[in-house]
Amino acid sequence: MRGATHAKWAACAAAVALAATACGGGSDSGGGGAAGIVSSSWGDPQNPLEPANTNEVQGGKVLDMLFRGLKRYDPKTGEAKNMLAEKIETTDSQNFTITLKDGWKFSNDEPVTAQSFVDAWNFGADVSKKQNNSPFFSDIVGYADVHPAAGAPKAKTMSGLVVKDAKTFTVALKEKFSTWPETLGYQAFSPLPKAFFTDHEGWLKKPVGNGPYTVDSYTKGTGMKLRKWDGYSGADKAVNGGVDLKVYTDNNTAYTDLISGNLDLVDDIPAQQLKNVANDLGDRYINQPALIIQTLTFPLYDPQWNKEGMEKVRRGISMAINRDEITKQIFKETRTPAKDWTSPALGEKGGFSATACGDACSFNPTEAKKLIQEAGGLPGGKVSLTSNVDTGSHRDWMDAVCNSVNNALGEGPVCTVNPIGTFADFRNQQSSFKLTGPFRSGWQADYPLIQNFLEPLYYTGASSNYGKFSNPEFDKLVDEANRESDSAKATAKFQESQKILAAQMPSIPLWYQNGSAGHSERISDVALNQFSVPVYDQIKVS
Repeated sequence: MRGATHAKWAACAAAVALAATACGGGSDSGGGGAAGIVSSSWGDPQNPLEPANTNEVQGGKVLDMLFRGLKRYDPKTGEAKNMLAEKIETTDSQNFTITLKDGWKFSNDEPVTAQSFVDAWNFGADVSKKQNNSPFFSDIVGYADVHPAAGAPKAKTMSGLVVKDAKTFTVALKEKFSTWPETLGYQAFSPLPKAFFTDHEGWLKKPVGNGPYTVDSYTKGTGMKLRKWDGYSGADKAVNGGVDLKVYTDNNTAYTDLISGNLDLVDDIPAQQLKNVANDLGDRYINQPALIIQTLTFPLYDPQWNKEGMEKVRRGISMAINRDEITKQIFKETRTPAKDWTSPALGEKGGFSATACGDACSFNPTEAKKLIQEAGGLPGGKVSLTSNVDTGSHRDWMDAVCNSVNNALGEGPVCTVNPIGTFADFRNQQSSFKLTGPFRSGWQADYPLIQNFLEPLYYTGASSNYGKFSNPEFDKLVDEANRESDSAKATAKFQESQKILAAQMPSIPLWYQNGSAGHSERISDVALNQFSVPVYDQIKVS
């Protein structure tokens, strides 16, 4: 998601314009009885909160509170467990029969049925709806008819989806995909109520889901109030009264508000505070491995970065980066230098490889300079790195990367930083292919499979392939891995595909990112899931 993933208030930091009544953590009945409200830092989502349109961390946090799908990833283990699915059956890993559990409904009292899923998936796949996550439905028979490469849809629905009765539907895939059921915990596959289709604009202003929370209010640039839904059917009912997500354009300000008692939870500890956080928070500081990797992606849609021989330049830039020093000096044990394009949180059995990137991810300034010179130098003699700078301490590490590159090349300040003020603005430029130099591509997995670290980012035309990398052999290996019924053999195929990434370097693996968070004394039972997102529904308020 793709990964990424942001006073009483009258006296709070000026960067956050919220009313005095929104300050601190007080209590709020707001549909949650006497239980208290958790206040948490947040960043504005890039897109409206439609499940098939949200593919970044900030929006994903909200969808995780508003929706439950066929499966859900266990917050502790990452295992894909049945949620609304009673069973998902197949005899050939290509045709599936899905049966729903009884008793589920949306917060507007509409029942969740097989049609709720089929309608949602058809909407998500429809090219005219312009949903970012459309490619997640591309395995289904009939996708090409609703999402042609060019022109208008030839059909309104995918022929591979068939409703049998209120609790049952079937799915036909174009090819065998043995781990397809494991992907169904991703939010793009969420069901949608009829209200989504009959009053779309109204729904977008106040989304209606089937999860443990409902939206009370949302003001873009300020925050969102979510409140516990007492009618929720799942076992993971909210133990608090709700969550107030508060927009920050500087996570240092959020941290200051946490320390001063004006905020309960910060799930992105700024790099500048890592030297203080243990003393400031003690056991209220969380630092754990997560399914997150940070990379620099090259805009291969720009001919100057994609001409013959430029893979040497891309490889050279990677070798000019001193990952060990940057992670130690800036990130204080919350990042680990990357050795492949996945995450150690997958484990070796899950496909993580400490050798896939090889020498290209090892600091070697002499070889870096040689490779870049052999290929004719940097395009135009310079390179500019781009990221949003409102969260994640991105300005700090970009400056450090450029210093490392400049020192390696010895040609002056040829590497510079192009900071973009907000995450939403950065994502808009990234997703519209307007960036002309390497850009940050933080990736938070949608589901805990090696496939999710590779196919969405590097497969031709994939949903998050913002560099527009395209390689037929890579695509072939991914297709073969997806069709493989033996999980070990499938993982080996995916690992083989990384050899192509190592040779072509469409992106530079920088470091694996831990989930880090800090919380106030007012709340307890705070935990991060494998995706580094707080498990909001289990946070207790004293």
